[in-house]
Amino acid sequence: MLGSPSPHPPPLSDVPGVSAEESPADFATLAEALAAHDIELAPEQVELLDRYREALWRWNEQLNLTRHTTLTKFVGRDVVDSHQLASLIDQKRRVLDIGSGGGVPGLVIAIIRPDLRVAVCESTQKKAKVLQAIVDELALPVEVFGCRAEELLELRTFDAIVARAVAPLAKLLTWLAPHWGAFDELLLVKGRSWVEERGEARHRGLMKGLALRKAATYPMPGPAGESVILRVFQDDGA
Repeated sequence: MLGSPSPHPPPLSDVPGVSAEESPADFATLAEALAAHDIELAPEQVELLDRYREALWRWNEQLNLTRHTTLTKFVGRDVVDSHQLASLIDQKRRVLDIGSGGGVPGLVIAIIRPDLRVAVCESTQKKAKVLQAIVDELALPVEVFGCRAEELLELRTFDAIVARAVAPLAKLLTWLAPHWGAFDELLLVKGRSWVEERGEARHRGLMKGLALRKAATYPMPGPAGESVILRVFQDDGA
C-alpha cells in the first residue's frame, strides 16, 4: 500500500529525469504555458488542472507515473494531447481512458470537458489506487477501475475509448476485438509510426470490418515532430 504523499511537489531539479539545466527555461506558471499553446480554459479549470499537476508530481516521487515533470512538457505533451482528444468528442458522451497510468489523457479530459462522463481504467493496482486518490483529492466526477479494459467492457458500455502510449495498434485491436458492441469509437494518440502500425494491423487481418481515419494532426516538440489522432470505428463496408 502506498504511503501518504508529501503536501507539495518536489523541486524540478530533484525529480528523476529532470536536470538542473532544464528547469530555468520552464514556464513560470501553468497559465503561461497554456497560453503559449493557445489553450483557453476558464480560471477554475486552470486552477483544477494545476492541482492535478501538483498531485501527479507529488505521487511521482513514490511511483513512476510520468517523465513530464516540467510545465513545458506537461502542457506541451500531456495537456495538448488531451485537449486535441477532447475537441473530437461530442457533448455528454461516455468516455473511457484505457491504460490511464497517471491520468493522461482521462483526468485532463475530465477537467477541460466537464460535460463528459469520464472513466479511467488501469490494470496496475498501485497506479489505480493513485488515480483514485487524485480523483478524491480533486473531487472529480470520474470513475476509476483497477482492472483490464477487456474485463470492464464485459460489464459496461461507452461511447468512446481513448488511449495514449498504451500499445501498438495491432495489439490494441486484438484486445478490443471481442468488445466492439460495448463502445462506438476508438480515439488513439499516435506518433509518426502510425502508418507502419496500420500496415501491421491490416496484414494481420485486424482491420476487417473496421475503418480508420486520421482525425487530427498537430505539431509536437522533439524528434517525433508531430502527433496524430486516429479514429477507429466499425464499418461493414470496410
